[in-house]
Order: sequence, then C-alpha cells, then structure tokens
Amino acid sequence: MQTHAESATVVRKPQREAPPGTARRRSAWCVRLVGLSTLAVGMALPFTADAAKVKGAVKNFRLLVNPVWEEAKSPKQHGYSFREPVPTVRAEFRRLFPDIPKELCIAALAPEKQKPEKPILIRVGGGRTTPVTIVLPPGTTLQFKNTDPFTHRLYGVKISTFQPNDTVKGGTRSWTVPGKGTFEIRDELAPSLRMWIVGEPNVAAIAYPSKKGQFLLTFDQPGDYTLQAFFSGKKVGAPKPVTVGQKDMDISRTPIRVAASKKKSKADEKKGK
Repeated sequence: MQTHAESATVVRKPQREAPPGTARRRSAWCVRLVGLSTLAVGMALPFTADAAKVKGAVKNFRLLVNPVWEEAKSPKQHGYSFREPVPTVRAEFRRLFPDIPKELCIAALAPEKQKPEKPILIRVGGGRTTPVTIVLPPGTTLQFKNTDPFTHRLYGVKISTFQPNDTVKGGTRSWTVPGKGTFEIRDELAPSLRMWIVGEPNVAAIAYPSKKGQFLLTFDQPGDYTLQAFFSGKKVGAPKPVTVGQKDMDISRTPIRVAASKKKSKADEKKGK
C-alpha cells in the first residue's frame, strides 16, 4: 500500500578525510547503483548506448485494484483489517492503490520475435517480489533472491517445473520462462506474496513508471512498436502504437489510460455544482 507522501534522501558531508581507496570503492558503488536503477526506469533487450529512448506516461493507475487485496478481505484468509474511516481525511487518500514502479509493466512489442534476455534478478522481500509483474521473452531465466531474514517457499501455480522449495536468507533459486503465456508465482509461507510472469515472444523493451506515472523505454532498433501495459499479469489499457526513429521521442502528452475513469457519485456532483 502506498501513500501520497514521498520520502526524502538526506546526504551528509564527511567531517574528516576519507582513507585511501575510499574514492575508488565509492565510485564502484555508484556504478552498481546506477545499474540497478536501470530496471526501474526501463530496459531494452539488448541495451546499446546509442539506442533511441521514448518518454511516456500513464494515467488512472491509482484506480487499479490488486487481486491480493480482494483475496485478503475474505474472513477465511485473516489477511488484514481496515481501520475505521477518519472523517478529516478525504476518501481518495484512504483507498489503496498500487505501487506502480513494481506492479505496472510497460512492454514494447515488436512485429517479430525477440531473443531471450540475460538472467533477470527478482528480489523476494517484505512480503512482495520486485517487480510484481514482468513481461519477458520465453527462454529468459529468472533468479529469485531471498532478501528477507527468514525462509521463503516459492512455487508456481499449476507449473510442474516450479515446485515448492525452501529458499533461505540470501539464497537464490532459478527458473526459466517455458513459453508464451502468464505464469503465477506464490509462497506457501507468505500467502499475500503473488507475482506474475508474462511470456511474450515479441517483447523488445520494458519499463516501470515512476510514482507520478512517467516511464522511459530504451530501444535497440528503430521501427514500429506497440506499447502495452500489464498489471497483475493481465493487459490493462488500450495498446498504443509508436514509430521509433533515430532520435528520442516524448509521447507523455498523450498518456496511456490503464484504468477506466471512476464515475462521480451524486455527492461529488453536488459539490461540483
């Protein structure tokens, strides 16, 4: 569950001279950090330094409903309970909405099939996976790494090649996307953990929007592509065709609507009048 508050990063200046070799280690750490942030913004399959970039945006993403929430509402699940409504807080800020940098995957589909990507790291921690939904060509290997201090027991729903198995703290487990289709991963020890993997032969690039709904796709080759958003393993919103050339593009002025606009209630209509 996300809120509208955004976190801030505080950087403290060093009070004394760093020991020899610190600058080199700090530089290497920064390079690794930049590499990890690439997946959050977008990645091309494969990546080249001179590739064209397309900047886009999505809207109505706060209206998406994660099926985990609906499942947890069942009294039999004993998942979680809601607090009493606070009159001083508007209803729009009390409702749950998804964490789209993890849950909403923007895929660029090419006319032809694409080669499998290099192994992709999936972090398992905090009751979730990062990312939650991912779209990849069949044949791509996923490496699930347990970042929690306790054991996870992941398994694939109706997937014979992904049987329940313990993954200890810091441990990893690999699985290769077998073909086209949607595959769901769950955890026997954490019922709220659900992940969706979409095997799509024509996916050429993927991106995850920021919390403001902006995303950046990097393309290896110019050509005609179709942008499609995926949420909880399903397509959301209409496909958006785009022609990529040699230069970067900005199509954020016409955002992709990933959910239908919510109809105004009679109370809202009276306020508008």
